[in-house]
Amino acid sequence: MQIDPKQFEIKPNLLAGKVILVTGAGDGIGRETAKTYAACGATVILLGRTVKKLEAVYDEIVAAGGPEPAIIPLDMKGATKSHYQAMTATIIEQFGKLDGLLQNAGILGVLSPFEHIDHDSWNDIMQINVTAQFMMTQALLPALRKAPQASVIFTSSGVGREGRAFWGPYAVSKFAIEGLAQVMADEYEGSTIRVNVINPGATRTTMRSKAYPAEDPNRLKTPADLMPTYVYLMADDSIGVTKQSINAQ
Repeated sequence: MQIDPKQFEIKPNLLAGKVILVTGAGDGIGRETAKTYAACGATVILLGRTVKKLEAVYDEIVAAGGPEPAIIPLDMKGATKSHYQAMTATIIEQFGKLDGLLQNAGILGVLSPFEHIDHDSWNDIMQINVTAQFMMTQALLPALRKAPQASVIFTSSGVGREGRAFWGPYAVSKFAIEGLAQVMADEYEGSTIRVNVINPGATRTTMRSKAYPAEDPNRLKTPADLMPTYVYLMADDSIGVTKQSINAQ
């Protein structure tokens, strides 16, 4: 019987022994996911741009009795291939493997008509939402291969499946991520690496409030509401599930 990820039961120790890297771990969905993975027994590597936010998540995980996490401060806008290669070497040296990668970080940019899209903004969004994620994932493959079973999750959006007026570079970046994940999943099908995409949907986050400032956030799902899908795709229950684009709500 096929499992509905949204109905998946989160249990303690479900991810025990796993090492999972979460990008954008300082806020929103990334923060909630990192805390949830840790509560399920995983050693979480917190990657983000703002050290203070990462340290706050670190403290919450330790206070809750989770395995001690690691922190990687990194600005994906300026990171180079050598940064990602050095990061991979450190992960292998300290942990021996990487069981999971959640590519959650991303920027929205400014919603505007197509003819007013700013070239610098376009480049920044593509760099962080697509190019940096490709570079990081590619660099991390040696660490992912060392895990018995590894899961890579990319983050998409409804506007990454059907283009919407004014969403410009953000929508295009999410179309690209859907394609990147499909290519990677197809190449690694039958291996120990599975690759899937999550569309979080309308969620109570800072990014959502920037896109819809007049919206009542209390009517939206919280990041915690989405966690069954995020945990399912990292757990061994999803071994064999690959090349899927899954709605978290």
